[in-house]
Amino acid sequence: MQVRAKKSLGQHFLNDLDAAKRIVDGLQPAGAYTKVLEIGPGMGVLTQFLVKKTEYETSLIEIDKESVDYLRKNYLEFTGPRLIDGDFLRYPLENIFGEEKFAIVGNFPYFISTQIFFRILEYKDQCIEVVGMLQKEVAVRLAAKPGNKDYGILSVLLQAFYDIEYLFSLGPEVFTPPPKVNSGVIRLVRNWDKKLECDPAKFKSLVKMAFNQRRKTLRNALRALQLPDHPLLNKRAEQLGVAEFTELTILWKDNGYLGA
Repeated sequence: MQVRAKKSLGQHFLNDLDAAKRIVDGLQPAGAYTKVLEIGPGMGVLTQFLVKKTEYETSLIEIDKESVDYLRKNYLEFTGPRLIDGDFLRYPLENIFGEEKFAIVGNFPYFISTQIFFRILEYKDQCIEVVGMLQKEVAVRLAAKPGNKDYGILSVLLQAFYDIEYLFSLGPEVFTPPPKVNSGVIRLVRNWDKKLECDPAKFKSLVKMAFNQRRKTLRNALRALQLPDHPLLNKRAEQLGVAEFTELTILWKDNGYLGA
C-alpha cells in the first residue's frame, strides 16, 4: 500500500533515507526530554528512524486518514494512543504530554509551516527542541539575524526564546512529488537564559506592526503607539534584535491599542 500525496494537504514525501536519518539525528541526546512528537509522518520515512531511538517515547500526529491507516498497518508501535488522527494546529498537546517537556520533529507541510511555529510558541515552556524541514526561504528567515533582509516577525518572536540553527538544504529531487522549491532543515533549542522582560502580547503586537511597514523608520511605523522619543525609533525593524524590541515595548504606555 502506498499513500497518494494530496495537493490539498501540501504533501511531498521525502524519499531520501540518508536525509531522513540526518533530520532525526538532529535531535539532541535524551536527557532534557524523553517525549517526541512527529508532525505529519506520512508513510513513516522519519518514523522508521525515530522508533530506533529507544531513549525517546515517540508519538505521531497525522491529519491525512490514508496516512493514518498506512501507519497503523506498518508501524505496530503506534497502534494505540501514540498515533493521533488529528490536526497539530488544533490538537491540545497537553492531552499527549500533560506538563512534561517534549521535542517536535517533522517534514512540515510548507503552506502551514509558519502556523506550526506560531503554535509551537504557545508551548514554548514545554517544547524545548524542534527539528523541522520546511521551505528553504522560510527556514533561512527563521534563522536570520538582525540586519539581514530575511529577518522578520517570526525570526524575532522565536529568537526571543530559542537558539536557532540552520542545519542543511535539500533539493526537490528527494521528494515525491518534487516541490517547486528547495527545502531547509533547522533546529530550535529552548534557551532558558532568554526571558522576555516585557508584556508578551504587547511585544508580539509591536514586532508585527514594525515589520508590517519595514521600509519605514520605526518612528513612522509605530506612530499609533505614541511612544516617547527614543534613538531606536530612527532605525528600521530589521535592524533591531529582541533586546531592542523589548526596550521599545517597555516604553509603550497602556493606551488600549494592541495592534493586529
